[in-house]
Amino acid sequence: MQVAPDEIISVIEDKIKSYEKYLEVDEVGYVMSVGDGIARIYGARKAMAGELLAFKNGICGLALNLEEDFIGCVLLGSDTEIREGDEVHLTGRIVEVPVGEELLGRVVDALGRPIDGMGPIEAQTTRPVEYPAPGIIERRPVNTPLETGIKAIDAMVPIGRGQRELIIGDRQTGKTAIALDAIINQKGKGVYSIYVAIGQKSSSVARLVETLRENGAMDYTIVVAANASDLAPLQYIAPYAGCAMAEEFMYKGKDVLIVYDDLSKHAVAYRAMTLLLRRPPGREAFPGDIFYLHSRLLERAARLSKKFGGGSMTALPIVETLAGDVSAYIPTNVISITDGQIYLESELFNSGVRPAINAGLSVSRVGGAAQHKIMKQVAGRIRLDLAQYRELSAFARFGTELESEARQSLARGERIVEILKQEQLQPMNLAFEILALYAVTHGFLDDVDVAEVKRFEKEMLEYIKSAHKKLLEEMEQKKAMDDELEEKMKKAIAQFKDRFKAGEKQTF
Repeated sequence: MQVAPDEIISVIEDKIKSYEKYLEVDEVGYVMSVGDGIARIYGARKAMAGELLAFKNGICGLALNLEEDFIGCVLLGSDTEIREGDEVHLTGRIVEVPVGEELLGRVVDALGRPIDGMGPIEAQTTRPVEYPAPGIIERRPVNTPLETGIKAIDAMVPIGRGQRELIIGDRQTGKTAIALDAIINQKGKGVYSIYVAIGQKSSSVARLVETLRENGAMDYTIVVAANASDLAPLQYIAPYAGCAMAEEFMYKGKDVLIVYDDLSKHAVAYRAMTLLLRRPPGREAFPGDIFYLHSRLLERAARLSKKFGGGSMTALPIVETLAGDVSAYIPTNVISITDGQIYLESELFNSGVRPAINAGLSVSRVGGAAQHKIMKQVAGRIRLDLAQYRELSAFARFGTELESEARQSLARGERIVEILKQEQLQPMNLAFEILALYAVTHGFLDDVDVAEVKRFEKEMLEYIKSAHKKLLEEMEQKKAMDDELEEKMKKAIAQFKDRFKAGEKQTF
């Protein structure tokens, strides 16, 4: 059978006309294998790194490995319903989450879906979870305090709006408690809060949400939870999702506080994902880009210049150490990214010093720039006095005879340690912090028994609250101490001390 030349020509012409159709490669891929929350996909050659892929039954995946013959994809849902040969569709989008004030007061998962049983969230806008950090031109200096209500922090390691301050320490040393108090203290200060729980027990998150609700903090707070029972990809996405929600407020000129609790578990979740994706392991089996993982997250915290909205995002990442080892891989990474750290010590915690802040290892690189003038005036000597006390107390253990000046420093240090102790969920306003710190640094407590210091503080603040309301108002208003204000403070504390020494039972 012979084929006419005309027929061959017509077939070639048809092929040429449909050539572009063949060029538009694979908007669809096919599952080669699936397991452990990882799918390998053949085809879909136009996939982009970080692109959202759509599987059947509404399950989504995230394209992470773009290899020559296939795509390594992590699933953001259960892999039990996905089979070999299933179609996978490209979406042309990266992962987005709902953002806006509609989320305030709600508990959501890493994709912004409600998990608190309070119905759907009618959010009007979404933001991509990955977004470039603000550049130098877009930022302005960090010089406005973010008050935590915790005396030891506001006095010695102040946090400014737009800062990244690491909270680091062993497990069960009060890291989350500090973050929780900081959130509760933002009530009425116009600061939105976002708490991101990564790899925690569901019961712990539920208890934390209840605590926030009881203290009236859920009205301005969003809780993003990727619990220990959730998939590693969801734990990986969670802090970026929380950051996107915070950015929405920041770029609208609002101030936001975001807590990442904790980045150690975040790194472990990422390590699990990358090892399953067969990326080469490095130090402690973490992949080479683990530093970039946290730097691109924390660099998004900033205080924007007024030209770009003037908002701020303050980040409090939490990192858990093992046996106080701050030189481990993840702690050193995050320490180098942040603007200082609050180091919590097990030994202090177990000896009853709470918050268990080690004043020697804790530092804020923003420092006094993020303090009200009145706090700088009152708290300037506290760190030095504490350091002297620690040195002298170690020396005094040998039973050495101390000079009177050294004994006085030792006594003053004991009372400073006592005054800096603070119960959880009891953040203090600025005026009360100043009065307590002024009393101890100016010798009003030198002749009060150490065991009576907390009672003295409590009753003094109650007395001044009832008898010297105008003084408190003036302190909150001025936020700086002049001679007249200092004289009023001295007089009020001295009046109370006379009553205290007379042994009267204080009732106000």
